[in-house]
Amino acid sequence: MFTLAHLDTPPPESLKAQVLQMVVDYLSDISPVSLTPSNPLYQLYQYVVGFEVHRYLERMDGAQPGQPKLMLALDDEDPARVLGFALYLPYMDDPQACALLYLAVQASHRKHGIGSALVAEMIARYPHAQVACVAGKAPFFEALGFQAIAAHGPQVVLNTRREASHGTLAVQDLEPIFQSTEVRQIYSYLLKQHGRDAMGDAERKRDRLLDQLARQAQAHMEERRATRLH
Repeated sequence: MFTLAHLDTPPPESLKAQVLQMVVDYLSDISPVSLTPSNPLYQLYQYVVGFEVHRYLERMDGAQPGQPKLMLALDDEDPARVLGFALYLPYMDDPQACALLYLAVQASHRKHGIGSALVAEMIARYPHAQVACVAGKAPFFEALGFQAIAAHGPQVVLNTRREASHGTLAVQDLEPIFQSTEVRQIYSYLLKQHGRDAMGDAERKRDRLLDQLARQAQAHMEERRATRLH
C-alpha cells in the first residue's frame, strides 16, 4: 500500500534524489521525445529532462502563484521510499487549473493504482487539469476523465474540460539548458564515443520517431473527433 503526500515546498534531499532517479530511469516513459536507451542521444536527454525537473523542484521554494507542486506516493512499509510522483504546475491566474508535467511510478509497483491515485488527487485540488502525452498514453488519462482536445507535435493534449484554461503557465525554458556548457560537454563526449556518423544517424532516428509520434497523435485526435460525432 501507499500514502500520498502533497508538497508545496522543495522535498528533502533523500526524496528529491529518488524523484530525479526515476526521471533518469523512466525517460522513455515520461519524455515527449520517447527515445530508447539504444539511441546515443538518450544520455543527453536524460541530463536535460533531469535538470529541468531539478529546476522545477528548486522553484517550489516560494509562495508566488504558479509555483510547481509535487505529489508523492510513499511506501507504507517504508515512508522514506518514493513509489511514484506527479509534478504539476498550477496556472498563475486561474485558481482551478493546472498542467501535469511529469508522472512516473516505479516499475515494480505499476498496475496498483498509484498513477491513477496521484492524478485523481491533483484533479481534486485543480479540477481544470491538462496533460500532454504521446498517443499510447492517452487512454490512461481518458479513463481518468480527460478528453483529447488537440494534437500538438508528438503529443496529444488532454483536458478534464472541453477546452484549455486561458491562464498562464510559468513553464521552464529548456533552451538555456540545451545551450549550456554541460550539454555541449555531454554531446562532445558522445561524439567522441560513437563518432560523427553514428551521432548523425541518432539525430535522424530521433526526428523520424518524432514524426511518427506526431502522426499517431493526429490519428488519435481524428479518431476521438469521429467518435464524438457519432
